[in-house]
Amino acid sequence: MNRVLLIARREFAAYARTVGFWLSLLAFPLIIVLAGGLGFLTATSQPARVIAVVEEGAAAEGLAAVVHDVLQRENERRAANLERAGKAASASGIPVRQNPIMASVGRERIRLVDTPLAILQANPGQDRDQAVRQALSDGSRGDERLDAVVFLNRGSAGPAARLWTARATDPTVEEFVRSALTTANRQAMFRAAGIDPAVVIQTEQFRPQIDAFSPKAADGGAVTLRDRLPVFIGLGGGFLLWSLIITGASILLNSVMEEKSNKILEVLLSSASATEILAGKVLGVAMLTLTVLLAWGGMGAAGLMFGAPEEAMAVADVLLAGGMLAWFAAFMIGGYLMYAVLFAAIGAFCETPRDAQTLMGPIMMVLVIPIIVMQMAVRSPDAPVVQILSMAPFFTPFLMMARLPSDPPMIELVGSMLGMFAFAVLMVWVSGRAFRAGALSDVKLNWRSFAGAIRGGGK
Repeated sequence: MNRVLLIARREFAAYARTVGFWLSLLAFPLIIVLAGGLGFLTATSQPARVIAVVEEGAAAEGLAAVVHDVLQRENERRAANLERAGKAASASGIPVRQNPIMASVGRERIRLVDTPLAILQANPGQDRDQAVRQALSDGSRGDERLDAVVFLNRGSAGPAARLWTARATDPTVEEFVRSALTTANRQAMFRAAGIDPAVVIQTEQFRPQIDAFSPKAADGGAVTLRDRLPVFIGLGGGFLLWSLIITGASILLNSVMEEKSNKILEVLLSSASATEILAGKVLGVAMLTLTVLLAWGGMGAAGLMFGAPEEAMAVADVLLAGGMLAWFAAFMIGGYLMYAVLFAAIGAFCETPRDAQTLMGPIMMVLVIPIIVMQMAVRSPDAPVVQILSMAPFFTPFLMMARLPSDPPMIELVGSMLGMFAFAVLMVWVSGRAFRAGALSDVKLNWRSFAGAIRGGGK
């Protein structure tokens, strides 16, 4: 046992003492924050698209007014949402209009301007198209700058448009115009049926208030944020487990491969058995993974408690009182054990990164499956395909975490847990024999050598 602990301490220290380990430990949460922040800033900091609207012919009369009305209602709805969000997030005491983040959320998407005279005075056809090209060209600056010009018309099928845009890849104006013309067509059809358009507008603006209740809610009645948190925690836990397990197993594979190629593994085998080396390496990398988990968890908890203390208390209640933390630990142990011993055995047969890459490719493709299914499990946790895959030991740690908030039957939880640990024990036995064979020989990994290692145990 002392040799196992010594190998584990050596494995842990080999990575924990490096600057790269701590930089990578801090980089992951930083990337998560930056990814979310940059996505938010990208979506909210874009300037409004400046567009001009032209009615082509008498048949298009009234379409421009509908576009203006749709834009006005959109701005009013955004302003109302902004005010509600500001009241909910006014703990800082900064008025919503003076809060730069809230102000960016309320920034308009579309701004209508008067159509340039050069376009209006140009003859329809090539002359007008040339005037539009000039107005949308990169050389046009200042008040003359336009992002799009929309020519509205009516055909036999209803309202239509020709859209000239400065950026062919930007769908913002196209989506807005399509929505506005859909509204115009709806109003025309209701008007033809003798229904007052004002009634149609009021009907479209109606937003019902829905109060959700559930017998499984925390207070047995109204559904609150506390009741919806487990879904996000379960999905996040599944992704976190996937990241930690794959990271730890990959470290183990590279460690074994490097030590075999440098003949260090032969030196270790002179003073410890292959079983002790495998157990020590698995334990050492497990300690490393636990360090990463505690660091990420501590940073996340500190940020949540500082930014949203009430939500932090709700998360703690879900993890502790709801029992999710215990399930998380169990799935973490079982999942890590399965993948760690497998990757260690593979590493014992590899001497170069090329050898490892040829094996890692298919494994990573298989591990993409739980990433996809976890997202399905949020909305359809009891779908047959999700249930079946969650019982497969290789996928159990990730998918059962995502299914936990839906309260799966206890028989499924216990059955999947027993199956996972039983398979983990089998993997320990199989990988132990393969590790012993790979560590004691220079045989490349293939199906024949792997099967021979399992049968003979390296003898």
